[in-house]
Amino acid sequence: MLNKVRLLTPGPTPLPERVRLVLAKDMIHHRKSEFKAVMGRVQERLRVLFGTDDVVLPLSCSGTGAMTAAVYSLFTPGQRVLVVEGGKFGQRWREIAVSRGLEVTTIEVPWGEAVDPQAVAAALKADPGIAAVLIQHSETSTGVLHPVEEVARITRDTDTLLLVDGISAVSLAPCPMDQWGIDCLVTGSQKGLMLPPGLALLALSPRAWKRAESVTPGCFYFNLPKERAKIAQGQTLFTSAVNLVVGLDESLEMLLENGLEAIYAKQWALTMLARAGVAAMGLELYAKTHFAWGITSVMLPAGVDGAEVLRIAMDNYGVCMAGGQDHMKGRMVRIGHMGWVDWADLVAGLHALNRGIIEAGGHCGSRDYLEEALAAYRMALAGKPGEPLPLIHS
Repeated sequence: MLNKVRLLTPGPTPLPERVRLVLAKDMIHHRKSEFKAVMGRVQERLRVLFGTDDVVLPLSCSGTGAMTAAVYSLFTPGQRVLVVEGGKFGQRWREIAVSRGLEVTTIEVPWGEAVDPQAVAAALKADPGIAAVLIQHSETSTGVLHPVEEVARITRDTDTLLLVDGISAVSLAPCPMDQWGIDCLVTGSQKGLMLPPGLALLALSPRAWKRAESVTPGCFYFNLPKERAKIAQGQTLFTSAVNLVVGLDESLEMLLENGLEAIYAKQWALTMLARAGVAAMGLELYAKTHFAWGITSVMLPAGVDGAEVLRIAMDNYGVCMAGGQDHMKGRMVRIGHMGWVDWADLVAGLHALNRGIIEAGGHCGSRDYLEEALAAYRMALAGKPGEPLPLIHS
């Protein structure tokens, strides 16, 4: 009999007890002083998390809502944008831009690979009228980490804005907005922030705010200048997701108790643990060089049914993981290690993956994958986040 289920998906992610207890408190009113005090603390902490001096807007919607709010608030129909499309959520940037009536130029990147910043530079040189670059920091469908810092070096000295989907990156990997020169950064509550789905967060640079103030918003609900005015009063424009904002207050306190560097060190070590364990099983890592810090994408052996692997992992071992999307459906397993996940959860996930493949009729290597995984974890904790390990890359 299973005693617990380990949620190792790329969102939603497990909820800490401290957050669950706060979410269970009595409801408060979103226009009264108690909520305004919570919002004041949340704003201070969000500025640290996003690495910005400006306001961070909480929006009662999913991360896709924040992406939509950005596009519909910063651009008018007919403007041209450049979309980096290397997975399911790069496609989503394109689809949102098209729905706004924008002219879209696409840099198509093979799934599993990161964009070459020079390709972005070349596209902007070829068309100086491009108003923005739209990109993922972490492409959740593939487990790729795009080189956003390098792309920002290209855009920040031009008139082209840089919009970054950080939904599976913020609070998981470094993404300091002001330092890098990001103009719009969005995330969602159900990933590294350790909350239920339903809350999105959006921040703009000063030049993006200037753009937003000159654009008539494309929909009634998402009006970013009016949202900013309400945040100055400790409120949101429409009815807030009150319990999620209260939960965010607690989750941010937890995240920042030991500083952002401690968070990144933990996430990097978990990533190294996952990748070393997968490699020791003889499985192929889908994102080979530029890989996310909160998700590890694994190719399954030929002939193994991914849906069956996931079923076995859940039913027999109590581990819930995610499969591939679009043409990778049934061919990939995506292991989430975001937020309230520790090394023991991830070791259990590797074991469930191993047994799932074997019980589905596949083969895994005979090396001691758990020992190699834990050795990589210890090495990563002793080193610098982002520093490659010989064990991983040999």
